[in-house]
Amino acid sequence: MATLKICSWNINGMRATVKTGDFQGWLSSSAPDIIGLQEVKATPAQLDAATWEGHGYRTFWHPAERAGYSGVLLLTKQEPLSVKTGIGIEEFDVEGRLIEAEFPDFILLAVYFPNAGKGDRLPFKLEFFTRFLEKVTGLRAAGKSVVFMGDVNIAHREIDLARPAEAVKGTGFLPVEREWIDRFAEAGFVDTFRALHPDEEGAYTYWDAWRERRARNVGWRIDYVFVSSDLMPRVKSAFIESSIMGSDHCPVGIELDVP
Repeated sequence: MATLKICSWNINGMRATVKTGDFQGWLSSSAPDIIGLQEVKATPAQLDAATWEGHGYRTFWHPAERAGYSGVLLLTKQEPLSVKTGIGIEEFDVEGRLIEAEFPDFILLAVYFPNAGKGDRLPFKLEFFTRFLEKVTGLRAAGKSVVFMGDVNIAHREIDLARPAEAVKGTGFLPVEREWIDRFAEAGFVDTFRALHPDEEGAYTYWDAWRERRARNVGWRIDYVFVSSDLMPRVKSAFIESSIMGSDHCPVGIELDVP
Protein backbone atom coordinates (compact mmCIF):
# COMPACT_ATOMS: atom_id res chain seq x y z
CA MET A 1 0.00 0.00 0.00
CA ALA A 2 0.93 3.62 -0.58
CA THR A 3 -0.20 6.49 1.61
CA LEU A 4 -1.84 9.65 0.31
CA LYS A 5 -1.79 12.87 2.31
CA ILE A 6 -5.02 14.73 1.61
CA CYS A 7 -5.57 18.26 2.94
CA SER A 8 -8.27 20.92 2.96
CA TRP A 9 -7.82 24.62 3.71
CA ASN A 10 -10.12 27.61 3.61
CA ILE A 11 -7.44 29.98 2.42
CA ASN A 12 -9.69 33.09 2.55
CA GLY A 13 -8.12 34.91 -0.40
CA MET A 14 -5.38 33.00 -2.16
CA ARG A 15 -3.70 36.02 -3.73
CA ALA A 16 -2.95 37.49 -0.31
CA THR A 17 -1.67 34.19 1.09
CA VAL A 18 0.59 33.67 -1.93
CA LYS A 19 1.85 37.24 -1.62
CA THR A 20 2.91 36.71 2.00
CA GLY A 21 4.56 33.40 1.10
CA ASP A 22 2.48 31.48 3.65
CA PHE A 23 0.97 29.24 0.97
CA GLN A 24 4.30 28.35 -0.63
CA GLY A 25 5.81 27.68 2.77
CA TRP A 26 2.99 25.31 3.62
CA LEU A 27 3.33 23.47 0.28
CA SER A 28 7.00 22.89 1.03
CA SER A 29 6.60 21.86 4.66
CA SER A 30 3.39 19.82 4.47
CA ALA A 31 3.61 18.53 0.88
CA PRO A 32 0.11 17.01 0.55
CA ASP A 33 -0.65 14.78 -2.42
CA ILE A 34 -4.14 16.25 -2.87
CA ILE A 35 -5.33 19.68 -1.69
CA GLY A 36 -8.78 21.26 -1.69
CA LEU A 37 -8.82 25.02 -1.15
CA GLN A 38 -11.90 27.11 -0.40
CA GLU A 39 -12.61 30.83 -0.54
CA VAL A 40 -9.90 31.17 -3.16
CA LYS A 41 -11.47 34.48 -4.29
CA ALA A 42 -9.51 34.45 -7.54
CA THR A 43 -9.38 33.14 -11.10
CA PRO A 44 -6.53 31.26 -12.82
CA ALA A 45 -5.48 34.44 -14.61
CA GLN A 46 -4.90 36.20 -11.28
CA LEU A 47 -2.29 33.77 -9.97
CA ASP A 48 1.04 32.51 -11.27
CA ALA A 49 0.79 28.78 -12.01
CA ALA A 50 4.48 28.40 -11.17
CA THR A 51 3.43 28.74 -7.52
CA TRP A 52 2.18 25.14 -7.52
CA GLU A 53 3.58 23.67 -10.75
CA GLY A 54 7.04 23.81 -9.25
CA HIS A 55 5.78 21.42 -6.58
CA GLY A 56 4.29 19.00 -9.10
CA TYR A 57 0.61 19.86 -8.85
CA ARG A 58 -2.10 19.92 -11.48
CA THR A 59 -4.93 22.35 -10.78
CA PHE A 60 -8.68 22.31 -11.33
CA TRP A 61 -10.76 25.42 -10.67
CA HIS A 62 -14.34 26.27 -9.83
CA PRO A 63 -14.33 30.05 -9.33
CA ALA A 64 -17.44 32.00 -8.43
CA GLU A 65 -19.01 34.18 -11.10
CA ARG A 66 -18.89 37.09 -8.67
CA ALA A 67 -15.38 38.56 -8.58
CA GLY A 68 -13.43 38.21 -5.34
CA TYR A 69 -15.93 35.81 -3.79
CA SER A 70 -15.96 32.15 -2.73
CA GLY A 71 -14.44 29.67 -5.21
CA VAL A 72 -12.73 26.30 -4.80
CA LEU A 73 -9.48 24.97 -6.21
CA LEU A 74 -8.18 21.41 -6.34
CA LEU A 75 -4.43 20.73 -6.52
CA THR A 76 -3.30 17.16 -7.05
CA LYS A 77 -0.07 15.34 -7.79
CA GLN A 78 -2.04 12.31 -8.92
CA GLU A 79 -3.88 12.64 -12.24
CA PRO A 80 -7.63 12.22 -11.70
CA LEU A 81 -9.59 9.89 -13.95
CA SER A 82 -12.18 12.66 -14.34
CA VAL A 83 -13.10 16.04 -12.84
CA LYS A 84 -16.49 17.75 -12.58
CA THR A 85 -17.41 21.12 -11.12
CA GLY A 86 -20.60 22.11 -9.38
CA ILE A 87 -23.47 20.28 -7.81
CA GLY A 88 -25.72 20.67 -10.85
CA ILE A 89 -27.93 23.46 -9.49
CA GLU A 90 -27.28 26.92 -10.88
CA GLU A 91 -27.97 28.98 -7.75
CA PHE A 92 -25.20 27.06 -5.97
CA ASP A 93 -22.85 26.58 -8.89
CA VAL A 94 -22.52 30.29 -9.71
CA GLU A 95 -20.90 30.65 -6.29
CA GLY A 96 -18.09 28.15 -7.06
CA ARG A 97 -18.63 25.64 -4.28
CA LEU A 98 -17.68 22.14 -5.40
CA ILE A 99 -15.09 20.17 -7.36
CA GLU A 100 -15.54 16.41 -7.78
CA ALA A 101 -12.53 14.33 -8.82
CA GLU A 102 -12.51 10.60 -9.44
CA PHE A 103 -9.37 8.68 -8.54
CA PRO A 104 -8.84 4.94 -9.04
CA ASP A 105 -9.78 4.09 -5.46
CA PHE A 106 -12.29 6.79 -4.45
CA ILE A 107 -14.16 9.92 -5.45
CA LEU A 108 -13.05 13.12 -3.74
CA LEU A 109 -15.18 16.23 -3.35
CA ALA A 110 -13.61 19.55 -2.35
CA VAL A 111 -16.45 21.69 -1.03
CA TYR A 112 -17.10 25.15 0.34
CA PHE A 113 -20.39 24.84 2.19
CA PRO A 114 -22.46 28.03 2.48
CA ASN A 115 -22.30 30.29 5.51
CA ALA A 116 -25.72 31.17 6.92
CA GLY A 117 -24.64 34.75 7.63
CA LYS A 118 -26.85 36.31 10.29
CA GLY A 119 -29.58 33.84 9.40
CA ASP A 120 -30.58 35.40 6.10
CA ARG A 121 -28.81 32.65 4.16
CA LEU A 122 -29.88 29.77 6.39
CA PRO A 123 -32.50 28.39 3.93
CA PHE A 124 -29.90 28.54 1.13
CA LYS A 125 -27.39 26.74 3.34
CA LEU A 126 -29.80 23.99 4.38
CA GLU A 127 -30.91 23.40 0.80
CA PHE A 128 -27.27 23.02 -0.26
CA PHE A 129 -26.77 20.41 2.45
CA THR A 130 -29.87 18.55 1.27
CA ARG A 131 -28.64 18.45 -2.32
CA PHE A 132 -25.10 17.57 -1.27
CA LEU A 133 -26.25 14.63 0.85
CA GLU A 134 -28.28 13.38 -2.10
CA LYS A 135 -25.14 13.58 -4.23
CA VAL A 136 -22.80 11.68 -1.94
CA THR A 137 -25.35 9.02 -1.00
CA GLY A 138 -25.93 8.56 -4.72
CA LEU A 139 -22.21 7.98 -5.19
CA ARG A 140 -22.24 5.38 -2.42
CA ALA A 141 -25.28 3.69 -3.92
CA ALA A 142 -23.31 3.41 -7.16
CA GLY A 143 -20.58 1.55 -5.30
CA LYS A 144 -18.09 4.41 -4.99
CA SER A 145 -15.91 5.10 -1.96
CA VAL A 146 -16.07 8.80 -1.06
CA VAL A 147 -13.88 11.44 0.56
CA PHE A 148 -15.37 14.89 1.02
CA MET A 149 -13.73 17.80 2.74
CA GLY A 150 -13.92 21.51 3.24
CA ASP A 151 -15.21 24.36 5.32
CA VAL A 152 -18.58 22.99 6.46
CA ASN A 153 -19.40 26.16 8.42
CA ILE A 154 -20.81 24.11 11.31
CA ALA A 155 -19.34 23.17 14.69
CA HIS A 156 -20.86 19.82 15.61
CA ARG A 157 -20.65 19.57 19.38
CA GLU A 158 -19.65 21.74 22.32
CA ILE A 159 -16.18 20.18 22.27
CA ASP A 160 -15.76 21.66 18.78
CA LEU A 161 -15.74 25.28 19.84
CA ALA A 162 -14.37 27.34 22.69
CA ARG A 163 -17.49 29.27 23.66
CA PRO A 164 -20.68 27.33 22.89
CA ALA A 165 -22.88 29.60 25.03
CA GLU A 166 -21.77 32.57 22.94
CA ALA A 167 -22.05 30.65 19.67
CA VAL A 168 -25.73 29.72 20.05
CA LYS A 169 -26.59 33.39 19.64
CA GLY A 170 -25.62 33.22 15.96
CA THR A 171 -25.35 30.74 13.13
CA GLY A 172 -22.89 27.91 12.69
CA PHE A 173 -23.96 26.16 15.90
CA LEU A 174 -27.73 26.11 15.54
CA PRO A 175 -29.43 22.75 16.28
CA VAL A 176 -30.81 22.65 12.74
CA GLU A 177 -27.26 23.04 11.39
CA ARG A 178 -25.61 20.61 13.78
CA GLU A 179 -28.13 17.94 12.82
CA TRP A 180 -26.50 17.82 9.40
CA ILE A 181 -23.29 16.36 10.83
CA ASP A 182 -25.47 13.70 12.44
CA ARG A 183 -27.13 13.06 9.08
CA PHE A 184 -23.76 12.57 7.42
CA ALA A 185 -22.92 10.00 10.11
CA GLU A 186 -26.28 8.25 9.70
CA ALA A 187 -25.61 8.04 5.95
CA GLY A 188 -22.31 6.27 6.57
CA PHE A 189 -19.78 9.11 6.48
CA VAL A 190 -17.17 9.51 9.21
CA ASP A 191 -15.72 12.72 10.67
CA THR A 192 -12.15 11.48 10.56
CA PHE A 193 -10.65 13.85 13.10
CA ARG A 194 -13.24 13.21 15.78
CA ALA A 195 -13.20 9.47 15.09
CA LEU A 196 -9.47 9.33 15.84
CA HIS A 197 -9.42 12.06 18.51
CA PRO A 198 -12.76 11.60 20.28
CA ASP A 199 -11.93 13.54 23.44
CA GLU A 200 -9.43 16.13 22.23
CA GLU A 201 -10.36 19.61 23.36
CA GLY A 202 -9.05 22.90 22.01
CA ALA A 203 -8.75 21.45 18.50
CA TYR A 204 -9.99 24.27 16.30
CA THR A 205 -9.67 25.20 12.63
CA TYR A 206 -11.10 28.74 12.54
CA TRP A 207 -10.56 31.80 14.70
CA ASP A 208 -12.31 35.14 14.43
CA ALA A 209 -9.79 37.96 14.05
CA TRP A 210 -11.58 39.93 16.78
CA ARG A 211 -9.57 40.42 19.99
CA GLU A 212 -6.71 38.16 18.91
CA ARG A 213 -8.80 35.04 19.33
CA ARG A 214 -6.32 32.87 17.46
CA ALA A 215 -3.51 33.73 19.84
CA ARG A 216 -5.81 32.75 22.71
CA ASN A 217 -7.19 29.71 20.85
CA VAL A 218 -10.76 30.90 21.09
CA GLY A 219 -11.88 29.05 18.01
CA TRP A 220 -14.23 26.71 16.19
CA ARG A 221 -13.69 23.37 14.46
CA ILE A 222 -15.69 23.86 11.27
CA ASP A 223 -13.31 22.37 8.67
CA TYR A 224 -13.58 18.62 8.16
CA VAL A 225 -12.43 15.62 6.18
CA PHE A 226 -15.16 12.97 5.94
CA VAL A 227 -14.75 9.51 4.46
CA SER A 228 -17.29 6.84 3.67
CA SER A 229 -17.20 4.17 6.37
CA ASP A 230 -15.56 1.60 4.09
CA LEU A 231 -12.46 3.82 3.88
CA MET A 232 -12.14 4.52 7.60
CA PRO A 233 -9.99 1.43 8.37
CA ARG A 234 -7.44 2.80 5.93
CA VAL A 235 -7.23 6.28 7.53
CA LYS A 236 -3.84 6.25 9.24
CA SER A 237 -4.13 9.72 10.76
CA ALA A 238 -6.32 12.79 10.88
CA PHE A 239 -4.80 16.12 11.81
CA ILE A 240 -5.22 19.88 12.19
CA GLU A 241 -2.26 22.07 11.19
CA SER A 242 -3.04 24.88 13.60
CA SER A 243 0.42 26.45 13.36
CA ILE A 244 -0.05 27.31 9.67
CA MET A 245 -0.77 30.99 9.14
CA GLY A 246 -2.09 32.90 6.15
CA SER A 247 -5.84 32.67 6.76
CA ASP A 248 -8.36 32.82 9.58
CA HIS A 249 -8.63 29.03 9.05
CA CYS A 250 -5.85 26.45 9.13
CA PRO A 251 -5.37 23.32 7.02
CA VAL A 252 -6.84 19.97 8.08
CA GLY A 253 -6.14 16.57 6.59
CA ILE A 254 -5.81 12.82 6.63
CA GLU A 255 -3.32 10.16 5.63
CA LEU A 256 -5.07 7.45 3.65
CA ASP A 257 -3.67 4.07 2.63
CA VAL A 258 -4.40 3.24 -1.00
CA PRO A 259 -3.55 0.16 -3.12
